[in-house]
Amino acid sequence: MVGFGTIINMVAILLGSSAGVLVGHRMPERMRELVTTVLGLVVLVIAAANIIAFTSAPLAADVGEAAPLLIVLGALLIGGILGSGLHIERRLESFGGWAQARLSRSEGESGRARFVEGFVDASLLFCIGPLAILGAISDGLGNGIEQLVLKSILDGFAALAFAASLGWGVALSAVSVGLVQGIFTVLGLLAGEVLPDSYIDAVTATGGVLLLGVGIRLLKIKAIPVADLLPALVVAPVLVWVVSRFI
Repeated sequence: MVGFGTIINMVAILLGSSAGVLVGHRMPERMRELVTTVLGLVVLVIAAANIIAFTSAPLAADVGEAAPLLIVLGALLIGGILGSGLHIERRLESFGGWAQARLSRSEGESGRARFVEGFVDASLLFCIGPLAILGAISDGLGNGIEQLVLKSILDGFAALAFAASLGWGVALSAVSVGLVQGIFTVLGLLAGEVLPDSYIDAVTATGGVLLLGVGIRLLKIKAIPVADLLPALVVAPVLVWVVSRFI
C-alpha cells in the first residue's frame, strides 16, 4: 500500500517519544542536556556525510565540476528568501505553541518553550534528511518501503532520546513527518520514474547543510532559522535542471 512506510515512521516516532518521556522524568536536567548535546554532535556527523554529495560524479557530469557548490549556495539563498517571506519558522513555532497550550496547559512558559523546541527541532531532523525524501519518493514509485523502514528505526531511537530531554513536543513532529513525506510520496506517484541521480545528489547536499544548522541549534551555538531554509530542497533540483539545460 502506497504511504504505508510513512505510517510506520509516524508510529515509530510516537512510540519512541512516549518511551522517552517516561524515561525523561527519571533523568536529571544535566543528563538531559547531555543527551541533547550528543544528538547535536551526531546530527553534525550525518550532515557532513550528506554535504559530500555535492562532489558526486553524476552532479558534476550534468552541471560541470565548478557548479555544484554554487548550486547548493544558490538553493540556500533563494530558498531562504522564499522561506523567510513565508515565515515558515515562525509558523512552525506558532503551531507548536498552539498545540502545547491545548495539550500541556499546566507547564508554564518554560514548559511551552521546551515543547516548541522539541517539536521544531525534531520536525526538522526527521523531515529534511535524504531518507525522508528519497524513501517517500521510492514508496510513491512502488519501489518498496525499505528506506522508510530503516528511517523509522533510526527516528524511533532519536525520538526517544529527544523526548527524554525535550518532552511531548517531539511526538507532535509525527504530524510534520506525515505531511512532508506524504507530499513526496504523492510526487513519486505522479512522477512515474526515478529522479536523475544528479537531482538527488543536489537535494542530499542541500539537506546536509540544513542538518548542519539543526546540529548547531541543538548545541545551543546559534538559533539558526532552519525551517525558513526548507524551500531550498525544492530549489536545488530546479537549479540543476536550469544549469544543465541552459549554461
